[in-house]
Amino acid sequence: MSSTTDKISGLANEAAGNIKQGAGKLVGDTKMQAEGKAQEVKGEAQQTVGDAKGAVKDAAKKL
Repeated sequence: MSSTTDKISGLANEAAGNIKQGAGKLVGDTKMQAEGKAQEVKGEAQQTVGDAKGAVKDAAKKL
């Protein structure tokens, strides 16, 4: 995946995770809350990967 794709996927997962956490809190479902937190963390990691790929790409252009 490209750095932009990773960043977009990360944002989507982070947003979906936040929504899932909120829904879990609303209905009192701790499993759903945990799944939402896991998805949020996955999204944050994807964004970090995208940032790293972008930095490598930028550094390679400077060579």
